[in-house]
Amino acid sequence: MTDGFDLRALLAERGGERYELHARHLNPQLPRMLHTIGFDKVYERAAGAHFWDAEGNDHLDMLAGFGVMGLGRHHPVVRRALHDVLDADLPDLTRFDCPPLPGLLAERLLAHSPHLDRVFFGNSGTEAVETALKFARYATGRPRVVYCDHAFHGLTTGALSVNGEQGFKAGFDPLLPDTAVALGDLDALERELRKGDVAAFVVEPIQGKGVHEAPPGFLAAAQELLHRHGALLIADEVQTGLGRTGDFYAYQHEDGVEPDLVCVAKALSGGYVPVGATLGKDWIFKKVYSSMDRVLVHSASFGSNAQAMAAGLAVLSVMESEGTVAHVRRVGGLLKGRLEELVPRYELLHAVRGRGLMIGIEFGRPSSLALRGRWAMLQTARKGLFAQMVVVPLLQRHRILTQVSGDHLEVIKLIPPMVIDEADVDRFVTAFTAVMEDAHGGGGLLWDFGKTLVRQAVAQR
Repeated sequence: MTDGFDLRALLAERGGERYELHARHLNPQLPRMLHTIGFDKVYERAAGAHFWDAEGNDHLDMLAGFGVMGLGRHHPVVRRALHDVLDADLPDLTRFDCPPLPGLLAERLLAHSPHLDRVFFGNSGTEAVETALKFARYATGRPRVVYCDHAFHGLTTGALSVNGEQGFKAGFDPLLPDTAVALGDLDALERELRKGDVAAFVVEPIQGKGVHEAPPGFLAAAQELLHRHGALLIADEVQTGLGRTGDFYAYQHEDGVEPDLVCVAKALSGGYVPVGATLGKDWIFKKVYSSMDRVLVHSASFGSNAQAMAAGLAVLSVMESEGTVAHVRRVGGLLKGRLEELVPRYELLHAVRGRGLMIGIEFGRPSSLALRGRWAMLQTARKGLFAQMVVVPLLQRHRILTQVSGDHLEVIKLIPPMVIDEADVDRFVTAFTAVMEDAHGGGGLLWDFGKTLVRQAVAQR
């Protein structure tokens, strides 16, 4: 039985209207921004770490949908699992039964964090963070959470309260009474803990904005301080987890770190079905769910749905069978090493940092007089324009998709699908080197585009 709906026909008929539809019915600034920087491409298909435009040109994805496409696009094992779960006609989301898939996925996740005991499944990374904030406050009976400057934990109201970027917060007050400290500043953390009202400290082991890693020993020392003062450690692994940094979780790079709550999402979806998970210690969950009266005190309508659970199980199976974590460590080391070799060659290139396949490329003020003038022109108009100048030719001339790591930052972040190989590394380094050569040549298309960005930045003031 069919009502005549044909998705392929609909896309064929109206797919060409994509930018007009967004401008008319969705966020009007998105198509405007894409048109401005020349990112208004039409992509038609994708596989692994590559996608193809309407002309059949191959593009290398070094963004992975902000980390969602951890295993690349359309991994056959994940795809088959979703076909299987749909064909199984499961009685999903009855809300009054205990289906097997959530329990099986929780079991597989917890095997990678043996000090943790239970899992709550939601629908996104920000929801995983919201869960951790609620659980920490309830378990400790305290109202305040400490977070880090420049942190990003999501954009819903609770997660926004622990967001270290003021630009995201502007106009959304009042938020929760949380407090920021600098990443790595143990003295500032201890000063807040001594006030006696801190429920938890939430931290990204490697910050997405700018790709800044917690200093060696910081997480372990912070954990000791927190527990001494009766507070909890929350590790936000939404972007860094599931192999991204060369260990299953980024906090595992440091010995002795055992967070009380861990948030994951993004790559767990397989790129198909939104999912988030909050892992925690038994006593925390039992305090929140302390009686049958409180059985639904925290829940999510679509949480633990069969499709998301099947995708998550398939992702973990693929990671184990294909040795994803070891592959990330090897290929990420190769990519970072080759980029580090370029730093002494180019005065605009200041640093390469990160772990695994989460890498930040930082640009800074050059030493030569000619380049200093051009750099100053960009900085006067808007900080971050040089990084955007690099991102644009990488896509337009070399068909490589990247992103600036944050507003007003001269940092490009690389978070490619964790399936990229040596050929992809060579392609990126070759293209990036060509862009750097153009930038240091003192002319050409790169600086011409920079002047265009300056005019646009000034016009928007």
